[in-house]
Amino acid sequence: MSETLPLQVNGQAVALDADDPVALIELLRDRLGLKATRLGCGLEQCGACMVLVDGLPVHSCGREARAFSGRAVTTIEGLSADGLHPLQQALIDEQAGQCGFCLSGILISGAALLAANPAPSRAEIAAALDGHLCRCGAHNRILAAVERAAAMLGAGGPHGSR
Repeated sequence: MSETLPLQVNGQAVALDADDPVALIELLRDRLGLKATRLGCGLEQCGACMVLVDGLPVHSCGREARAFSGRAVTTIEGLSADGLHPLQQALIDEQAGQCGFCLSGILISGAALLAANPAPSRAEIAAALDGHLCRCGAHNRILAAVERAAAMLGAGGPHGSR
């Protein structure tokens, strides 16, 4: 019998087979049904596959799930326990999504930035999102959405701290 490894996904315990070479994104999408994380290039180049691992943005397409044993993985579905995360709402308010394919990764990186720096400058936001490829041309609205979410969080809105 194969050894099992513990993993937390959106606060839920998941047991991994230590001998299973499944990629983290495949575990999330195909086995756990968490479809918000997208497979873009499959080479850790586009950012669509980003998830939070212990609060930090990490590519999920090129890494085996078992490499994250004992760690906490958060997907878009786990960003907020009570409705939309402020960044999700801000993206809607700013009409920042077009095709939306890249937005799951952008949301993850943006949420990580806001958790680490609740009042980032425009340059810090741009730097945090630099590794994400978006072909729609919505970059200015995406940057504005992160600024709006920072303002919402700073005002003690949902998920905000005062």
